Amino acid sequence: MTKKIKVAYVCVHNSCRSQMAEAITKEIASDFFEAYSGGTETKPKINQDAVRIIKGLYHVDMNLTQRSKLIDELPEEVDVLVTMGCNVECPFIPTQHREDWGLEDPSGQPDSAFLTTAEIIKKNINHLRKRIEDGTIPIK
Repeated sequence: MTKKIKVAYVCVHNSCRSQMAEAITKEIASDFFEAYSGGTETKPKINQDAVRIIKGLYHVDMNLTQRSKLIDELPEEVDVLVTMGCNVECPFIPTQHREDWGLEDPSGQPDSAFLTTAEIIKKNINHLRKRIEDGTIPIK
């Protein structure tokens, strides 16, 4: 495969789960994916517990590399759209494949909830990649 797959992670506020997914994807699968995230609303800053957990796991300071942004800032065309499980109807975004990861929001919970969320995201990224590579999810 010569082109990288554009994956966009969408959540309401683009401040926690979608930001974590963008950061983790960039760390573990940047050879395969171009990762983006956006929300239908924004927060003044990324969830600082998420920032701390990602920094501890991946040595990435999301305060320096990312910011909360609207879905309007996503690329015009994405190959894969992943919603985080916000239990709201996301606006239509053209894509070849869409799936929902159904992740609970760890905001306001102990570090263990953020660590669990990060581990699930990592597992889901690897599983998504495998399904694209083996053709289960056909991407042109």
